[in-house]
Amino acid sequence: MGKEQRFLEFLERLVRVTHNPDFFDRETYVELIHDICECYGISKGDVEFYRNTSAEQKHEGSYFCDFDNGHAHKIIHRIRVISKTQAVLIATLYAEESAEFSDEEIDQLGLLLRVILSFVSRRRMMDTLETFGFTDEKGYPNFRAYARYLEMRNAEGKLVGNLAVQMDLHNFTLVNQEVGRECADEVMWNYFEAVKRAVGEKGIVSRLGGDKFIAVLPPEAKERFFEVLSGIPIPYDEESSKRIFVSSAAGIYVIPESFVMHTSGDIMDKITLSCAVAKKSEEGAIVFYDETMRAMRERSKLVQRDFRIGLKREEFLVYYQPKVDVHSGEIVGAEALCRWFRDGSIVPPMNFIPILEQNMDICDLDFYMLEHVCRDIRRWLDVGRNVVRISVNLSRKHLVDVDLQEHIMTVIDKYHVPHEYVEIELTETTTDVQFRDLKRVVTGLRELGVHAAVDDFGMGYSSLNLIREIPWDVLKVDKCFLPTDDEKDNSINNVMFKHVVALAQDMGLECVVEGVETEKQLELLRTNCCNIAQGFYFDKPLPVEEFERRMITKGYETPVVTDTP
Repeated sequence: MGKEQRFLEFLERLVRVTHNPDFFDRETYVELIHDICECYGISKGDVEFYRNTSAEQKHEGSYFCDFDNGHAHKIIHRIRVISKTQAVLIATLYAEESAEFSDEEIDQLGLLLRVILSFVSRRRMMDTLETFGFTDEKGYPNFRAYARYLEMRNAEGKLVGNLAVQMDLHNFTLVNQEVGRECADEVMWNYFEAVKRAVGEKGIVSRLGGDKFIAVLPPEAKERFFEVLSGIPIPYDEESSKRIFVSSAAGIYVIPESFVMHTSGDIMDKITLSCAVAKKSEEGAIVFYDETMRAMRERSKLVQRDFRIGLKREEFLVYYQPKVDVHSGEIVGAEALCRWFRDGSIVPPMNFIPILEQNMDICDLDFYMLEHVCRDIRRWLDVGRNVVRISVNLSRKHLVDVDLQEHIMTVIDKYHVPHEYVEIELTETTTDVQFRDLKRVVTGLRELGVHAAVDDFGMGYSSLNLIREIPWDVLKVDKCFLPTDDEKDNSINNVMFKHVVALAQDMGLECVVEGVETEKQLELLRTNCCNIAQGFYFDKPLPVEEFERRMITKGYETPVVTDTP
């Protein structure tokens, strides 16, 4: 057979093998390349692929070599092609030093190379599209990869019994702060790899964004997957063998036989909802979806909808819980607390406050309360009533407002309320940024004569910097520090309570203890020179009319304590 006939045969075989990449058989393709090289006396053939000319200049691309007999001494032909997508393909043929080729043979080899390049270009662009379409900028499989997997498994009828998961890495912001962003990226990737190994080949793990991941796994992988969720040490510096403990909160939906998937959103809704519940629980929490969560979500939507209506109708009322001098029983202040009356009944605070705190709605409620408190104080002043300082709670969500101080003062001054009658209660913060904002706001309020109180001190993870660095007027000690009647004098609670109160006094802070309910607790405050109590021992939160009547009577009778011999 002459070279012309062999060339035509090679061309026909090459077109046939590469015509449909979906049915491409690599073994047949490599065999054909070997036949062509041996027929023409080619020692080596390779192909380079670059996404663009910049990648070519940096030598960042792919290299393929399907034939090399070890005798490649000189280049006999090279083709460089730039595709419509600006991808660069380079094909090179090599031969022994003594090999010679006619112009016709070079033309034939050039045509065969162009067919090969066309095929390589299609396959590489398909790979590139796969990469761009189904992985994110960090190389993680993305949501589209997850949705595609769900649709494929659903079409095959193989989703039933699998676990669909959304997981949030626990406190990963702190990991960034501790080890730096570059090391944190490595920690995340290594944790992802650990999750992927736990899930196995029959599942998928994708990144939803940030430190959020989604997965599908078979039931037999559940145990090892849960071990990774609960927390494992993850290496991030091989040279020094440094590791950091990483865990996740996860929402899980076990796909039942009755489940019908119309879109991937049918599953995402469930795992997103259960993951949100898990995030509010302890570290490493795993929460399984059930239908009560859907009811909770619907209730949240109703609360958010009715909240706006309630504000317009002024359904939110201010209740005042007195703060009392423990020696005289005199009312020396009060905390303004919100009560929602809707359709003739009261909505418990726990049924709407946490929901409003999920977004910025709580900020609107806080300013509504401040406005109504200032309105009441102004009315009391105008009719000559006795007025005490009233404290108003502000959520830490307000700290994102750079003009918070100005907005607070606008409301207070709108009603011409003397600044000393208003106290703003703020809770501890969880980040350095919030801490700086908190310090700025408290300092500004104090300069304008408005009192500032740190609320629920000891309830969370209070740092002493909270009261050392920020110029508070008042320290409100949470009831979790207040010993119960049956505790011994040397109990941990008693010891801590005494020292917290003494610390506040030594720093010149007014100390208010919340949750005082018994006579013995009241006496404990007196013994430790804490002068102000708030709690059910004196009164629950009162409607404004009752609070006004209580103010007229000046306060409460307190038990007389006599010295025992």
